[in-house]
Order: sequence, then C-alpha cells, then structure tokens
Amino acid sequence: MRTPRDTPEITLVGAGLAGSLLAIFLARRGYRVTLLERRPDPRKASTAAPTSAGRSINLALANRGISALEEVGVMESLRPALIPMAGRMLHDEEGRLRLIPYGNKPHEVIYSVSRAGLNTLLLNAAESTGRVSIRFGETVCGVDFADRKVRFLAGEDPERRTQAQAQATSYDVLIGTDGSASAVRAAILERTGGRLDEEPLGHGYKELTIPAADGGGAGGKFRMEKNALHIWPRGEYMLIALPNADGSFTATLFLPNRGEESFQGLTTPEAVYALFERRFDDAIPLMPRLGEDFFGNPTGHLETIRCEPWSFEDHALVLGDAAHAIVPFHGQGMNAAFEDCSAFDQCLRDPDRPWNEVFAEFEKRRRPNTDAIADMALENYIEMRSTVREPKFQLKKDLSFRLEERHPGRFIPRYSMVMFHTIPYAEAKRRGAIQEEILDDLTSRAASLDQIDLARADRLIAERLGTEPGV
Repeated sequence: MRTPRDTPEITLVGAGLAGSLLAIFLARRGYRVTLLERRPDPRKASTAAPTSAGRSINLALANRGISALEEVGVMESLRPALIPMAGRMLHDEEGRLRLIPYGNKPHEVIYSVSRAGLNTLLLNAAESTGRVSIRFGETVCGVDFADRKVRFLAGEDPERRTQAQAQATSYDVLIGTDGSASAVRAAILERTGGRLDEEPLGHGYKELTIPAADGGGAGGKFRMEKNALHIWPRGEYMLIALPNADGSFTATLFLPNRGEESFQGLTTPEAVYALFERRFDDAIPLMPRLGEDFFGNPTGHLETIRCEPWSFEDHALVLGDAAHAIVPFHGQGMNAAFEDCSAFDQCLRDPDRPWNEVFAEFEKRRRPNTDAIADMALENYIEMRSTVREPKFQLKKDLSFRLEERHPGRFIPRYSMVMFHTIPYAEAKRRGAIQEEILDDLTSRAASLDQIDLARADRLIAERLGTEPGV
C-alpha cells in the first residue's frame, strides 16, 4: 500500500464548496490537487451559466463551517460579506411578527452567506496555494478502478453526448465531492456492491425573490428586518426568507409534492396567488414577481441520502453531500461538509498511514455524526413549519435558556449544540433527547416560567446529564 507521503497528486471531482475547501486543506498538507468541475468557471461572468436560478443562492453559515474556514485562513476575508441572523422572525397568518432568538448569548447568531461569493473566495484561495489546478467544463461520467482512470465528457451539454465520446484522465487518489448525484459514489457502490438509501421527503421547494426596496446593489434597502431568518410556518408547509447583501431576500416555499395544497395543484398563476392570499397574504406585496419566479424556477427535490461504504480500497473516497446528503432544515448541509474536510485533514496527520486506513478512520469518525444530523434536520422541518407556533414551544425555549444559565456547559439547548458549538452531532442528538425529556417533565403542568420548579430541574439535570460540564 502506498502512503499519503508517496502520492504525488489527488484528484477531486466537484469544485463546489466542499471540493474547493478540501483542495485548500490538501494543498496545505503538501499535495498537488486537480479539481474536475462540470460547470464553466463561475468567476467568469462572460462564460458562467445562470446555474443559480432555483438553487439556493444564500446559505446559513454556523460555527462548524466557520471553524473549518478559520483553519485554512479564509474566514477573515469572508466576514465583510456575512449578514448575521439572530433568530427566527415568525410571520403568523394575521401578519403579526415575533422574533425567537436562536441562542442565549449575543454572539450566538448564524450568518447568511452568498453561495457564489463563498465558492469564488474558496476557488481563489485554492489556486493561490500554487498546488491546485482546476479544470472546468468536465463532467465525470464514470471511473475505471482497475486502471485508475476517471472518464469525463468535456464541453457544454454533456447530456447530449455519449459514453463513446468520453475522455479519460489518470488519478492516483480520487475523492468525490460531487454532490448528491455523485458519479464517484455510484462507481464505488457498483464496484463494492454497497448500499444506497435514498429517502425522499415527499415535499419539494421553489425559490422565490423578495427584491430590495430601492432596486438593490451595495447597501440596498431591505423590505423586512435583515438580521433574521424569516419563517411563515403553516403546519404542513412553510415559506422562509434569508437576506442577501444587496438588500434582497431569497425566499423558499416548501410544500408537499401531492395533495390538496401542494405543488401538484399549483399549475396556474391564479392557483399560486390564491394559495398565497390564503396562507401568506403579507408576503404578496413583498414579491412583485411571484408568478414569474414560481413558474420560471424549477421545483426542487428533497431527500436524505445515506450510503455504505464511502471508499474503495486505497484510492477512492466520497465526502460531503456525495456521502450523506441531508434536507436543508437545520442549515447544516454546507457546515457538515466543511466539517468533513476538517476531519479528513485530521486523519492525514500521520504521513505514514496507508490511504485505506485513512479512509476507514474518516468514515468511522464521521458516519455516526452525519447520520445524526440527517435525523435532526428532518426533525427540525417539523419544528420550523409547525411546532414553533405552539405556546409550549416558547415556554420550553425560555426554560432551556434559563437552565443553560444555571448549568453552563452541562445543559445546552440542542439547537445551540448543533449551530454554535462543535460538539459531535451524535452527542448533540443524544444529549438533546435527554434534555427534551427534562423539558417535557418540567413543563407538563406549567404555563409560564415562574411556575417551573427549578430545584427539581437542578436534580433532574444532575441525575440525567451528570454533574460535570459537557463542554
């Protein structure tokens, strides 16, 4: 088996957020990296295709992602482009607003960040290492593991090309960061006879736009509170909106795919406006292009993807969405992928360790955590669209903050463990379940904080969470 030290070059498939960040980590370890990317160079406006239409153009950056970006030294360059969001701004059906803070401390915020802007920053940082070469316009369509070659189709419209037109390039070590439809994952699973679990949510999404009040641009005027993630929770579905630096918001409508109120039934502008008039009436004045956006943007598909194994022998691996795609309702897809990059880098610390052992250690370290965040993301959808409307939700939220103040480092709300710490996801899920039982117990007969038996709370925490801080 060859060792990392012996390997002259690593080939990455996919130059999106995970691939470009991983390239920086690998370059810092001394490797030469080749990135293969199906898109044209997104930094060149004259050639970049309008791929962002209908795909989230802004994302939620939280502590895990920030930690990985800080490790490679790009976080300070990114900070001016971030918009802090301190909580969820709930819009009820009468148009009333209520802000629910995310955390208990002033610094506990998440950040809206431009996908394209962050990708550009990471691509530039990767190239600036002098060890990363990026080949755009190459769509990987297969892997020949016997000869260690990647097959790809060059140029535009790869769907119209045939396998006979594919070219091949050799690799030493291959890592797939090519997203939820990963060609590298497909090749690994075909060769190993591995397992692929695709769990469709049964709901889809449609991206819409809330333009700036003054036409947009630098310093654009926002139509709503900019330092919040806006949610219109409606029980079985919801509308959300995240702020952009130009004063606009990217809104996303999540609906069932089929049923009485679903994408299946929204086939005319009249049907779309009727739904909004019934359920999101205060959003209509914010969306002058509602009809055009709805029918101009595709309906996105939501599913959870789990697979096994993540690697093949000593020369192929997948990470990020290629290994564990999740639904977006905890804002952790990008953050989990960035944490993957950092974890993989830690597995490379011993330069004499064979690649197959590196891959096995990475999967052992990450799989329990990526399974946990997949589960928590599904649970958070129910919370965002429905549970936040219940009076008991606010009481539990207030009580969890009170208990965090009384037991710092020991009682930490699950949302905070996921978003504002780097506690392993699996541990956050485990501790979160215990804490939810404690909250259920304490609030079962209480309607307000002053009716909570805090002495009993202290005993329950000591019994079920231990007496030592967990962080």
